[in-house]
Amino acid sequence: MTPENFTPEHFRWSFDAGVATVTLNRPERKNPLTFDSYAELRDTFRALTATPTVKAVVVTGAGGNFSSGGDVHEIIGPLTEQTMPELLAFTRMTGDLVKAMRNCPQPIVAAVDGICVGAGAIMAMASDLRLATPEAKTAFLFTRVGLAGCDMGACAILPRIIGQTRASDLLFTGRSMSADEGERWGFYNRLVASDTLMDDALALARSIAEGPTFAHGITKTQLNTEWNVSLETAIEMEAQAQAICMKTEDFRRAFEAFAAKKNPVFQGD
Repeated sequence: MTPENFTPEHFRWSFDAGVATVTLNRPERKNPLTFDSYAELRDTFRALTATPTVKAVVVTGAGGNFSSGGDVHEIIGPLTEQTMPELLAFTRMTGDLVKAMRNCPQPIVAAVDGICVGAGAIMAMASDLRLATPEAKTAFLFTRVGLAGCDMGACAILPRIIGQTRASDLLFTGRSMSADEGERWGFYNRLVASDTLMDDALALARSIAEGPTFAHGITKTQLNTEWNVSLETAIEMEAQAQAICMKTEDFRRAFEAFAAKKNPVFQGD
């Protein structure tokens, strides 16, 4: 991928100073996802693994909403007519979007305003950091359409963010989580005003992009892999990961800057 020239078909893309911005862009329908946009988003996040010039990503929605999830007419209706193998191929593809978001080394900042439900809530959940406005309404509403709450990794990831009991509340009822609840429960890192949401999200992403990006990738990898190991194994994994980071030029630059009483200028190597 060449981020400066990338022109996706199903969402907006911009790139500046190491930060890529993905904007879901069907505001007249509150930015729903389709079969094609799922696949293009998945492929984009997969490609970021081999795109080191992108150092952080912001994901947001156009027109005052994040995303209304899977499009009722373009996804949900057709799914009722598909065979089991076709349905399994679809659910695996949507899960692959979450895998791609979690596996790309770049930290992802979700900037959430207005409606953030269904697969939209999952995309926010799969991000590394989340900013929201007081108007954000977040719901994992799969049970509202007769499906299980265990969609796209929700039963694995959501309890780790907000706890088992609170996740159970949202996944069984499909109710909307207010922005205040989301911040209090730790789903949102903080709430910001609607008119400063993108400025705040981009500022956060740029601060990350200016940091030691190789080390950030290691941190994200460890946050993912240490879910499923013992404390003893996790400590050993972190010892090895940190030793690798100590061989980077950014580590040397940080020491030299500290010794000279200057701010380090990281370059990601």
